[in-house]
Amino acid sequence: MGMQIVIADDDALTRRLLRALLTAAGHQVLEAADGEAAWALLQREGVSLLITDWQMPRLDGPGLIRRIREAELPGYIYSILLTSRDSKTDTVAGLDCGADDYLTKPFHAEELRARVAIGERILTLEASLREARDGYAYQASHDPLTGLLNRLAITSHVRAELARASRGDQPLCLALLDIDHFKQVNDSYGHLVGDQALCHIAQTLTRAVRPYDWVGRWGGEEFLVVLSGTHLRDALAAAERLRAEIEANPLRLADGGVLALTASVGVACADPPAGGSPDPGRLFQQADAALYEAKRLGRNRVCW
Repeated sequence: MGMQIVIADDDALTRRLLRALLTAAGHQVLEAADGEAAWALLQREGVSLLITDWQMPRLDGPGLIRRIREAELPGYIYSILLTSRDSKTDTVAGLDCGADDYLTKPFHAEELRARVAIGERILTLEASLREARDGYAYQASHDPLTGLLNRLAITSHVRAELARASRGDQPLCLALLDIDHFKQVNDSYGHLVGDQALCHIAQTLTRAVRPYDWVGRWGGEEFLVVLSGTHLRDALAAAERLRAEIEANPLRLADGGVLALTASVGVACADPPAGGSPDPGRLFQQADAALYEAKRLGRNRVCW
């Protein structure tokens, strides 16, 4: 399977030759007559491989490659520097600017294809490593059952949100939810249905919160919702909406029955003091105390 490749060369004949060779090898080619035009293509098209001439108007090959290496682009761009210079000094200078490979003119067609194939293999390996890294990062920050942020990740997010709220003199509220009588669900229906209930609640909360709110699994049958920029009155209204959504959406079972679920909710709010951030531990304790009060008063309610 071919790649999308940018050719940067101010010589139209060279570009035409490169296009013919690369297209025959199954690649898609984009052309640029100078470094600035190539830079625009690389940013817009998300190309992973560049073949660039050394000497070009406006921005030469080494300058283009240095710009690529200094930029925070989403993926790696493998760069082959194409030039008529063939001294060792020029080769070192070309590689020092950040080029991955170096090809002198006039180039041999088979050598060009081989160099591009090397770049393709390296890019494939880099993509695989990046995918594995992202997968490990996701596993480290997300609950494997519900797909929500885990306790460590949601706690870290609360700390960051508290610091941001303090700088902007904005409030921050938490809603801590606990599924009522969850032990009875496991005892009566089994842990498989219990897991389905947890996932159902997670999906219900995710649909019900605002796009800029955060939901995490706090532990067991408890969930934490982070309500950014929200005062107490609005946080209580949001928590009541979440409670009502859970009550109004029972879990549909495989046998055609339904399992009614309710949740108790404790709300805590922080108005950041000037010159410092509120203590997240204290905020968690307040939310937990409010949740305990909601359960003491009969469950399926919101307290603060």
